[in-house]
Amino acid sequence: MFLRQMRYLVALSREKHFARAAKACHVTQSTLSAGLKALERELDMRLVKRDPRFSGLTPEGERVAIWAHQIIADYDSLKQEADEFRHGLKGVLRLGVIPAAMPMIGTLTSHFAAKHPCVAIDVVSMSSAELENGLSKFELDGGLTYLDNEPLKDVRRLPLYRERYVFVTSKSGQLGAMSRISWRQAAAQKLCLLNETMQNRRILNKLAASLGVTLSPGVTTNSFLAICSHVKSGVWSSIIPHTFARIFKGCEELALVSLVDPAHSEMVGLVASAKDPLPPLARAFWACAAATVFDDETALTSTGFHRRGRSTVSADAFEPGE
Repeated sequence: MFLRQMRYLVALSREKHFARAAKACHVTQSTLSAGLKALERELDMRLVKRDPRFSGLTPEGERVAIWAHQIIADYDSLKQEADEFRHGLKGVLRLGVIPAAMPMIGTLTSHFAAKHPCVAIDVVSMSSAELENGLSKFELDGGLTYLDNEPLKDVRRLPLYRERYVFVTSKSGQLGAMSRISWRQAAAQKLCLLNETMQNRRILNKLAASLGVTLSPGVTTNSFLAICSHVKSGVWSSIIPHTFARIFKGCEELALVSLVDPAHSEMVGLVASAKDPLPPLARAFWACAAATVFDDETALTSTGFHRRGRSTVSADAFEPGE
């Protein structure tokens, strides 16, 4: 009964509405309210501000909700552990991934699914701040994000690959036939970039500022798909992680150009709660990721892009030393 009441409190903290919280818990609103009152009696403190409408948790309620998240997560992990002994690993692996890392997540999930075919996988695109919040509330088993830039707190880290940056533009444009350009040249073009709510854009801004350059895109978005659409129009160019070469696969009219002066990179990796022990699903995914050889150069092969007359772009085509 106590655990069920904890779930009611967590649901109310998340939904901030009695009816929605009751629906999320698959109970009536009166059952949810009675359970919360029973929890208050058990703990001898007021947890919920009860006005005609829900107006929030009390300060004590906010603290108890944090403990409730952890208690529920530990109980669910215990059940997973017991089920694994009896039936093998099952359940839903919940992953948060920053948009810039989306091209590489399939490498990890495909390896994991091969080892654990009875586990479903739920991948959600989110910001690094949302990812950190999801891990702190035990709503995620892990995530892919930048490790060094704006690092997350209270997480364990597993480096996977270094993200580099390339200039993507129309093949028939002025810069389409070039093998490399400087960041200053790229900044002077008509650009479509991510908006500043995205960490990838803040990385680009920081790098540009270090060169005394300001990025002033004509179009901003929170979607790499929108960037692809705008670049394919032939009007705009962009700066993208090198791994997105696979997303632009088959776009014969586009060219990827090395960005140099400087050739910058950022470490991307897996993060999970720093709490021990890790839940079984998180532990299994971590082990799978640690055993995966991440050759980020492979993201540049067989992309279908044409450059300097070649039908495909080899991995070393984007190396600054070419």
